[in-house]
Amino acid sequence: MVRTLSESIKTALTIAGSDCSGGAGIQADLKTFAANGVYGMSVITALTAQNTTGVYGIKNTEPEFVKKQIDCVFTDIRPDSVKIGMAGSSETIDVISQVLAFYSAKNIVVDPVMVSTAGTKLLDRDSVSVLTKKLFPLATLVTPNIPEAEIICGLKITKPADMEKAAAFIYEVFGCSVLIKGGHLTKTADDFLLTEGKEEWLYSERIDNPNTHGTGCTLSSAISANLSLGYSLMESVKNAKAYITGAIKSMMCLGKGSGPLNHLWNINTAR
Repeated sequence: MVRTLSESIKTALTIAGSDCSGGAGIQADLKTFAANGVYGMSVITALTAQNTTGVYGIKNTEPEFVKKQIDCVFTDIRPDSVKIGMAGSSETIDVISQVLAFYSAKNIVVDPVMVSTAGTKLLDRDSVSVLTKKLFPLATLVTPNIPEAEIICGLKITKPADMEKAAAFIYEVFGCSVLIKGGHLTKTADDFLLTEGKEEWLYSERIDNPNTHGTGCTLSSAISANLSLGYSLMESVKNAKAYITGAIKSMMCLGKGSGPLNHLWNINTAR
């Protein structure tokens, strides 16, 4: 078989939960991968019954079946990057960490999904402990928002200096680069990146748009896509932040609650 075009296609894998309303989770990740020019694959860790108004049910995938999905991907189409979102349970997190270590997976972006936008708890305390101890050390980057960073560090974050302290804690304790997302700040949406001892604030305006369902999933998968394309971590974060800013600015309005982003804004704009 002659392979030409396919050899140049970059790939990315998302390991996350399904959002039947399409705004977050696997569905948001796959759309983001496509919009950023990479071939997306998925491993589903949980089914959720949710929409823009909340999460109404969760059914976790059996850990052994999660492993089987990852095996199928890595033994056939090896991903250039891996994004990990909602993991479901401590047993599943343990399996994911073991399998990714076995395959020496590269460019791992961990979005530590702990609480939904609507406030539903998605990860218990034991699972948080396993997540930080088993997956964080494998990660190229972890991307907690402020409430998640508070849980991980045990710190109250109310100002930019607190974000810097939290990032330093995660970097020193778990040995991975960290992006603290500042979307929960009241006046700005600035993010703080700490990588290999280098610190950088990524400044951006706060966009007056209540439709922010799936922003965390979208940002982490956009970073993953850019890593697949060969950009440095710093470049990948900056490119991803520009992409998600455009998706929010698109002002798409769907649903009765906090609606989803327009993941295809850059494609539609180009037409």
